Amino acid sequence: MHITTAVAALCIGVLPKAAHATASGTCCSALAATTLKSQVVYPGSAAYKISLGSYWAENVQLEPTCILQPRTAQEVSLAVSTLVAADGGACKFAVRGGGHTTWAGASNIVDGVTIDLSLMNSTTYNEKAGTASILPGSRWGGVYETLAKYNVTVAGGRSGVVGVAGFLLGGGNTFHTSRVGFGCDNVVNYEVVLADGTIIEVNKDSHADLFKALKGASGNFGIVTKYDMKIIEGDKLWGGIVTYDNSTTLKHLEAGHKFINNIEKDPYASWIGMWEYLSVTDQNMVANALEYTTPVAYPAAFDSFTTIANTSSSMRVANLWNLTQELGQASGYRDIFVTGTFVNNLDVMKRTVDIHNRMIEEAKAGAKGDDYTMFTMIQPWPKLFTDHSVERGGNMLGLDRFDENLFQVLIDYSWKDEADDALFNQLANGALEELTTYSKSIGADNEFIYLNYANETQDPLSSYGPENVKYIQAVAKKYDQTGVFQTQVPGGFKISAVGK
Repeated sequence: MHITTAVAALCIGVLPKAAHATASGTCCSALAATTLKSQVVYPGSAAYKISLGSYWAENVQLEPTCILQPRTAQEVSLAVSTLVAADGGACKFAVRGGGHTTWAGASNIVDGVTIDLSLMNSTTYNEKAGTASILPGSRWGGVYETLAKYNVTVAGGRSGVVGVAGFLLGGGNTFHTSRVGFGCDNVVNYEVVLADGTIIEVNKDSHADLFKALKGASGNFGIVTKYDMKIIEGDKLWGGIVTYDNSTTLKHLEAGHKFINNIEKDPYASWIGMWEYLSVTDQNMVANALEYTTPVAYPAAFDSFTTIANTSSSMRVANLWNLTQELGQASGYRDIFVTGTFVNNLDVMKRTVDIHNRMIEEAKAGAKGDDYTMFTMIQPWPKLFTDHSVERGGNMLGLDRFDENLFQVLIDYSWKDEADDALFNQLANGALEELTTYSKSIGADNEFIYLNYANETQDPLSSYGPENVKYIQAVAKKYDQTGVFQTQVPGGFKISAVGK
């Protein structure tokens, strides 16, 4: 029988995939042979569909061979040890917390097992200890709602739909960062399942090297099954969203530039500047998320913003749960995040918005769908943030090596039509590349990449600096000697990939 080159190539391409699918089935069977059997769900089942549908962005809703939904750390331990032992270590698996990451494969997998932690979603207030114990499948809205009953809160996400686990493992910028540091700086203890199934408590007195490494270095060491965080007394804030006509842009940029350089004078104040285009209304607007982390209206820290004439305002005294519901974006869209960090330079801010406006015109000319949103956000990253991190023992972000006040840009595009995937990915990456090139040309660039906003094409771990990269590599090797979380768990940003 004569086989053409094309047919041979086709056959060669099919065989590995079929073999891998068989291996994935073996992995699911191994889990089903344990006491976890009832928590293994398969394609076609209601639980499987609900799990996939609960990912925030539609483009990340991959279909694993099966999904495991543990309820306790002990069940996570059994799952990990089973998957590591099964099929000669060939089982690939993903770990999913809140499911808010916007790139496919970060917290899900094809031809493998997804360990879905979403059923582990409770929060417990420990009044005597002054902490809250938060399970990894929680989202911040649920955390704040629970803690509001006690008039306390924690330094967590600014949108209620964001997951706890990924947020804290990537650092975590919060409304309270200028007062208490990043979210990760406020974790006092982690419960961690290691690659061999061992469950350990990790804090400044026990496994202190891993305790520091977990503060920003993501899922390179094990699966965190509980976060104990310091409580912040008082749950009430003054805040909301204020919208403006796009013609006021320069006033906002000047106000934002000034705000970043003066934030240490009033660390209760938080600002997010948002430039947003909505295709369904053909509306290009400016919006400010202004939050003051104590219930005082119109503090002087916001004077430069509040004197600008607005088109709407939701400013009020409310609790953190209420305010973070307002900042949640709609689910059910395809999405991309890309991010960069820059010296607090007004010209870079201006160029950021100029590029944003130009990308809107390119989208109008090229988009096949008619339902999309284009956000460009400017957020302060002043040196004050890092000072608090150092006070609390340090983290992995490496920001302490910079002396300047910085700001961060998040480019966030979402769209309905899958046919527009290539367009919006191209526009987002192109916008960031152009902005980065410009910032370098005037000496206002910065290498830091915030992991929680990074796209798969970016390398946030390398931006932590060579000293921290070496530290993370050493700790990962110590606690995961066979590299399970580097190879068997392919999703997320891997320390083993840095420099390659």
